[in-house]
Amino acid sequence: MDHSKAPVLEALRDYRDAGYVPFNAPGHKQGRGVDRRVLDVVGADVFASDVIALNGLDDRLMRHGVLSEAQQLMADAVGAEHTFFSTCGSSLSVKSAMLAVAGPHEKLLVPRHVHKSVISGLIVSGVQPVWVRPHWDAEQRMTHPPGPREFAEACDGDSEVKGALMVTPTDYGTCGDVRAVAEVCHERGIPLIVDEAWGAHLPFHDGLPPWGMYAGADVCVTSVHKMGAAVEQSSVFHLQGDRVDPNVLKAREDLLGTTSPSSLVYAALDGWRRQMVEQGKDLLSAAIDLVTSVRGRLSDLGLTVLHDEFLGPDLADSVDPLKVVLDLAPLGISGYQAADWLREHQRVTVGLSDHRRIVAQFNHSDDEKTAGALIDALEALLRAAPSFSTPPKVDIPPPHEFELETAMLPRDAFFGPAEQVPLSEAPGRIAAEMITPYPPGAPGVLPGEVLTKPILDYLRSGLEAGMQLPDPADSDLKSVRVVAKR
Repeated sequence: MDHSKAPVLEALRDYRDAGYVPFNAPGHKQGRGVDRRVLDVVGADVFASDVIALNGLDDRLMRHGVLSEAQQLMADAVGAEHTFFSTCGSSLSVKSAMLAVAGPHEKLLVPRHVHKSVISGLIVSGVQPVWVRPHWDAEQRMTHPPGPREFAEACDGDSEVKGALMVTPTDYGTCGDVRAVAEVCHERGIPLIVDEAWGAHLPFHDGLPPWGMYAGADVCVTSVHKMGAAVEQSSVFHLQGDRVDPNVLKAREDLLGTTSPSSLVYAALDGWRRQMVEQGKDLLSAAIDLVTSVRGRLSDLGLTVLHDEFLGPDLADSVDPLKVVLDLAPLGISGYQAADWLREHQRVTVGLSDHRRIVAQFNHSDDEKTAGALIDALEALLRAAPSFSTPPKVDIPPPHEFELETAMLPRDAFFGPAEQVPLSEAPGRIAAEMITPYPPGAPGVLPGEVLTKPILDYLRSGLEAGMQLPDPADSDLKSVRVVAKR
């Protein structure tokens, strides 16, 4: 295909050049109705490029095929047979994929460390999860994607499983063996969905971890706004093979998606695909070289930079080199403290912070100037760290304590009768809500799980140490929403 083309961008340019006078949505009418104070901040071009698809990017019946051509080009670029653009982020894309594989009360293999969007998909759909145990990193007290053995054991233990889902890369950049897991699934006649939200860049450079479509996955979900160059909410999901019907996948997306998609998202996805096909290898090579240098310079400063430590049997299969993971435990400070201090005092932000780590994500957008800003900020953090107060201790339980008993379907617990009880009375009760440290967004508690004191102590101590818990009804976690007693 001709990847010099960008159908959405070209249609948007033609619409603007033609001087159409709209009497349809969006109501800002090319920015004419927007308050000047808004334009002063975000610019007029944002609104001039915000065009409805029908009678905007295309005609009333979409006869020019603008969007379908853009999606075909994206599929060709990443080795997929079908591609669908999503303007609601990968949170919607992964739900669409799940619903295309399993329906209400059917079973899906799901690693317990998945993002909350997957759990939301279970709640919305009524799909019954069959949990797959992630790899536990005892040294770092964190999880990595499960391997083929864990998927095989979970699948062989339940003959009714309809499909499998895995998350790779994780927010820390650690990756599972997609090819081996896909082989396990296909030998058993089930499709594999890969939540590859952090991996949109992977198809465009062979120095990065394997891309799901090349490794045999049936469906891959990617967030181009994460490691690509698109506006927030820009997601794409890809399909190959005949294990998932493309018409069913599209119907599920149509069920969940908006009928008012953003042309800004479409345009950014279209332009990013063209850029990556034409320049991606060179851009990503430069980014990999840069971040390799940065990792070395940070180590020379005395910081603990994690990469190879994640690799090995029962750990990660590979690591995205563009994620710089720093272990701050040797400095006696938490990642929460570091992230807050860097933002307030150095005007540097990081993508993830936890009780002992921060993660700085690089991509092709970075150069020596941005790298230098990070290094200078972290050098200043090193000097300031001795003045930090001792961070509150987070009571992280052993791995088996994270494996809560599932007493009800997530949907049944979430939508059923519930009550709010004091934290001290919650152990032994069935949770009716998610409780999610965010980021990375993997729930510590799911609806339908039996609450325990160790997991509640972990979440409560994490909250006091700086952890964000965006979803419980009581944001202070002094009480918990549980299934009502009958």
